Amino acid sequence: MHAGDTMLVDGPSPRSDEAFQKLLLRFSAAAAQGTDIASLIRLFCRETREFFQVSGVYFWQCLSPDEMVGAEADGVFADRFRGLHLKASESAVSGEAVRKRRTIFVNFLDTARYQRAFEFQARSMMAAPLVVSNEVLGAVAFLHDSNPGFFNDDLAAKATIVAGQLGSLLEARRLTEVSREDHRRAEILAEVAHALHGNPDVAAVIEALADRIRILLRARLVCVFMRQDGPFELRAVAADSQQLGNSARARHDRNALRFAADLAARAVSAGEPITVTIDPSSHALGDLVPSGMLLAAPFRTSRTQGAILVYPRQDGIFTIDERSLVSAVAGFGAVAVANAELYSTARNQAHELHQLLEISSELSSIGNLDKFLEAFVVRAADFLGFGRSFIGLLEGGAFRVHIGAEKGAARKVDLTFPEGIATRALGTKEVFWSDDVARLPGANLEAIATFEIKQLLAAPMLGSNGELTGMFCVLDRLDKAGISPEDIRRARALAAQVAVALEVMRNLHLSEQHRKRAEALMGLAFELGSLVHLPDFNRRFVSRAAELSGAGAAALGLFEDSVLETAVLQIAGAEPDRSLKRRLSHALSESLAQHSERLYSGPAASLIGAALAAALGWENCTILRLRGAADESVGVLCLANRPASPTGADEQLLHALASHASVALENARLFTRMDKANRHWMEIFDAITDFIVVHDETQNVLRVNRSLAEFVGVSPSELIGVNMRALLAIASDSPAHGCPFCRSSDDGPHEYVHQVLERMYLVSTSRIHASASERQHTIHVLKDITDRREAERRYRELFDNIQEGLFFAVPSGHFIEVNDALVRMLGYNDREELLNIDIPNQLYSSPERLHLLNEVMQQKGILRNHEEVLRRKDGGAIHVLINAFAVPDAHGQVLQYRGLMLDITGLKTFQTELQRARDFSEKILNNTQSLILVVDTAGLITYANRRWYDAGYEQRQLVGCPLAELVSPIRRPVLANALNSTLSGHPVDNLDLQVLRGDGRVGQFSVNLSPMRDEQGIVTSIVVVLTDITDSAMLQSKLIHAEKMAAVGQLVSGVAHEVNNPLTAILGFADLLMENTEVPETARKDLRVILQEAQRTKQIVQNLLSFARQMPPQRKPVQLNIILRRTIQLRAYDFNSHGVEIVEHLDESLPLVVGDSHQLQQVFLNIMNNAYDAVRETGRPARIEIMTASLGTYVEVSFCDNGHGISQPDRIFDPFFTTKEVGKGTGLGLSICYGIVREHGGEILCHNNSGALGATFIVRLPSVS
Repeated sequence: MHAGDTMLVDGPSPRSDEAFQKLLLRFSAAAAQGTDIASLIRLFCRETREFFQVSGVYFWQCLSPDEMVGAEADGVFADRFRGLHLKASESAVSGEAVRKRRTIFVNFLDTARYQRAFEFQARSMMAAPLVVSNEVLGAVAFLHDSNPGFFNDDLAAKATIVAGQLGSLLEARRLTEVSREDHRRAEILAEVAHALHGNPDVAAVIEALADRIRILLRARLVCVFMRQDGPFELRAVAADSQQLGNSARARHDRNALRFAADLAARAVSAGEPITVTIDPSSHALGDLVPSGMLLAAPFRTSRTQGAILVYPRQDGIFTIDERSLVSAVAGFGAVAVANAELYSTARNQAHELHQLLEISSELSSIGNLDKFLEAFVVRAADFLGFGRSFIGLLEGGAFRVHIGAEKGAARKVDLTFPEGIATRALGTKEVFWSDDVARLPGANLEAIATFEIKQLLAAPMLGSNGELTGMFCVLDRLDKAGISPEDIRRARALAAQVAVALEVMRNLHLSEQHRKRAEALMGLAFELGSLVHLPDFNRRFVSRAAELSGAGAAALGLFEDSVLETAVLQIAGAEPDRSLKRRLSHALSESLAQHSERLYSGPAASLIGAALAAALGWENCTILRLRGAADESVGVLCLANRPASPTGADEQLLHALASHASVALENARLFTRMDKANRHWMEIFDAITDFIVVHDETQNVLRVNRSLAEFVGVSPSELIGVNMRALLAIASDSPAHGCPFCRSSDDGPHEYVHQVLERMYLVSTSRIHASASERQHTIHVLKDITDRREAERRYRELFDNIQEGLFFAVPSGHFIEVNDALVRMLGYNDREELLNIDIPNQLYSSPERLHLLNEVMQQKGILRNHEEVLRRKDGGAIHVLINAFAVPDAHGQVLQYRGLMLDITGLKTFQTELQRARDFSEKILNNTQSLILVVDTAGLITYANRRWYDAGYEQRQLVGCPLAELVSPIRRPVLANALNSTLSGHPVDNLDLQVLRGDGRVGQFSVNLSPMRDEQGIVTSIVVVLTDITDSAMLQSKLIHAEKMAAVGQLVSGVAHEVNNPLTAILGFADLLMENTEVPETARKDLRVILQEAQRTKQIVQNLLSFARQMPPQRKPVQLNIILRRTIQLRAYDFNSHGVEIVEHLDESLPLVVGDSHQLQQVFLNIMNNAYDAVRETGRPARIEIMTASLGTYVEVSFCDNGHGISQPDRIFDPFFTTKEVGKGTGLGLSICYGIVREHGGEILCHNNSGALGATFIVRLPSVS
């Protein structure tokens, strides 16, 4: 509908802050429910499009720093956007937002510049980047295809917030999925390691390898091909279904997998994983596996070669990480297959092992302790016929196991033998054995289950002094027989033999180890002592400490102001970033706070946190405090990934290392500080702008600063050694002796003024003794005071000649300096007379006034624009404006007041007269009944009287506002012409304008415009006087409307009477013809139509006569359905001829209402006319629905159309408001309807249809009870 046909729509704005908060909560709730990334982005596009009320929302995803791809969209051209690529070189709003890393919006788009936006028919656009951890993930674009100025700063701020939330949610979701995938892979890899290395059967190992890789990569099919001397053969198949696995094996049996065998050979030849793109035509499996990328990873053992073939999967190609993962698992598999092969070999060659004497002879020839233990556990287990064996050394009261043998192979382990009945028996130096350890009372069942132990035979190892040094243990006989006394005797003999050999080798090993460590410590001390620069020292110390302790990684943290900072972090791989160092500093600080020991070690996850340990790749960690000379903590050394826990000897080495490092560290720190202090002093020396020269007793230059060297025109180094006379040969009055500045032989500084090159310098001289000798050095500092002397001269001239009164005063109440202007201002004869007055009693009206000013100066230290009345010499008063400030001493006490006095006596008199005139004018303007404005030549309001407050406006709303904005749009051209005429010098009187009040209502005003001219007669402003004539205009409009209705009624009455005459004849003759029996039946049908239409015409004429009668309002019970049908019949012809469909839903049981039928018919007719005008302009099938219903004590009539709707529903019932063209509406129709309905005790409402086109008018009238 047009304006003039609607009402205000209830409910909050869809883009309010409340709606925005709910939008953010919906996104957070969706993410919390585990919504995947793609669904979350789709939800974001849909919800933000509805919230921002835009035509489309588009999500760009970054492929690289130079390219983005369209990932998701909602709205216009959404399908076209997906998959679209955007280069950084292209001019696009989204690209600019990503480059600038902030939200931007472009209204009134330049189609030549933004070609992509033009392709999407955009009129205005906004884009916000998604930045997480300083990394751009993508961008979100918002498009409006109809409003060119749609976006603003508020929408940009909201877009920034929602884009930031989306980026955070996407990053959190991605990290969650990555964490889950990494956890799943770690579990599978652990399972792979356990399954592969715990199985002695080669076939079982290969089957397990294929199955774990299939699960790890979520593949449909994995095949393992191996060969020893001949061609590649299929050794294992892992498939997601038994049918697929059987099919693959059947095709291999028919020699149909030749393509796969060739790929295995290619992978083995390449020595690294290869990828091949395949389809059903390239292999023999047909449609059993999908097309895509096939991954082939080779592996080798000492005997065989093989390759793992991973066939394509449904959900995408294999990533680089997955390829690396397959390669790593293939390496695991190769080791496991090799172990199984070795086990098989060892089992087949068991009869070839030597007896105990041969073992002893062979072992005695081994000089390396670790190799000796490895060989012993293997030989001993085979000799005794047990499956497993190990040696545990007594360390710290517990048996630590470092070497073990299983399945004929030795391996290094690091565990503590569980405390229990076995250790207690060994502690008594007795052999402990059991055929079923789980049945022993007090047995450690958890350890038994963990290591799968059934039989156990443990013999104590005794040293030469009879002390217990360790244990020798074997587990589970291979032949499943019980442990015999012979086994016990042999185990005891082996334990005694290995104890002796171990003690000898340990002594030799310790001796050699102590020698090497002593040499290493001496070399370290010498090396660190030569490093004086702290960074070099830190790096070298960490490297040497890791090398000496056998650590795989190391770090050094130093305390700076009680805060630990990681100075060096040495890990495998690339250089660690700063964030990793900060995290380590924080973790070490927390660990040191929890442990008081100087040296402690343990798993890295428990000491520095699991997350940081994983990021650094650390498994174990040893932390050592570094203490200074005063036993304070100066730093901490952290050693990681050591092969074993530190022993007593290791701890001694680390403590010695810490002692050397602490001393060297303090020396390096001291040197660094000295070097830094020296460089800082040199920088300060050269940065001083005064000239500085240092010479010795022979007056040869030792040092000059950069300022003096630049003045001479050479570098500072060129002046070293030059004699002072040669240096200052340019002096105009050089004395007889060499240095012109050495005026006194006395020690200590002295000053005097020296003239050089027409510049004045203040020379300060100091004499010092060199630290390395008793020779005296002289330092001269030359300060250029030429500008200062000139400034002093100019200051004195300004002080004496300025026209304002300047003064220096003391808090006690006396001037210490004044200028001539102040003397004249206060009426004194000369300065001396004014300097001798008593300020509190002679100058101020009372001493209390000066006391108050002194308190203000004491508190604030400054006085700004303070007005004061002073007493002149002749006793007359003088108004002055004082600006002053306080000069404090070193303790904050005020020494002086310095300031300026300005005589404002004349200004105060003028201000008084001006204020009196202004008050008189204000009273006149504010007490008039008219609204008065003053506008400038641009039409902007510069003044408004108080009568505007009654109209609902405030001063800040009017000043600066264009006058045209207060006038209804339809009358603004008239106002513009009037303003132009007034600016030309011609007043305008009695101009009728419709003016908007502060509450949005429209009033009718009579406006007079008068020009205001300056001294040259040029119009500079316009005075606008407005008189409210709204009531009189309403009365006049109603009178005109009544006269029009009377004229229409007379015309209709006359026409009706004229039509009735021929209509009566038509009805009469038609009736006669119908009674004539000779008239044929075909003619009778036509006569019936004539009678029917004539009767309908007669009814229409009767309705017109009823509507046209000028009857006074008569209130009586009426049926609204009858009035509605009569009103519809009046417009039926226009509706039918123009294709407007009228749909009636009238409640036949509608109760009566009390009202005037003619006035109600006028209301319904006016509403139907407006609906008719609205639906005709849409260009689509027109439709008007009329419905009546009973609602409690009211009867409701609704008119619903499918037009354009109402543009300004809040002003629809205002008088004179209309959006129709000139001549097509007065803006009074709905206003009169509103008055009629209110007079009937009802209400009239309107609103735009929600979710549909058009608007709805509702009339409610009270029903007859």
